Amino acid sequence: MEHSDPVRRTQRLGAYGIVVREREQRELLITRVSPSGYPAGWWALPGGGVDHGESPNDAVRRELHEETGLDVLEQRLVEVHDVHTVAPGRGDAWEDYHGVHLLYACRVDTDAVPHVVETGGTTDLALWLPGADLRAGRPLLPVVAPVPDRLDQLAGVWNSMT
Repeated sequence: MEHSDPVRRTQRLGAYGIVVREREQRELLITRVSPSGYPAGWWALPGGGVDHGESPNDAVRRELHEETGLDVLEQRLVEVHDVHTVAPGRGDAWEDYHGVHLLYACRVDTDAVPHVVETGGTTDLALWLPGADLRAGRPLLPVVAPVPDRLDQLAGVWNSMT
């Protein structure tokens, strides 16, 4: 690592929803990072940071509603994911970043149309996308990258929640 600037250390705890609906194909609910977020234009799972003192269970419900307008009917923690990078981050400043992601299988009303509720936030679009189309030219945040390969495995979790 060759740079002269000090490295900022950041650790972030986030809670994210893996929300699937069955149509002609299995579809995943995804969100796009807005221009005020980082990195803008990348795709993520609905979710985000757990506020100080907030339960992760409450955080995933709050974040999913803010970013998609959908209410979580049931949820189950299914995996803990993390990413650690040392690279230019926000504002091109070097950052030693460690993100810890709690992934929840969430059940919602899959007939509802997702729409971003939060104004001025870090999400500007929410949509259902067939799992097979997820990687087609879309930059995916590390938290979402492994999910398409696990949709069949995770289907049993959603089926047990209905």
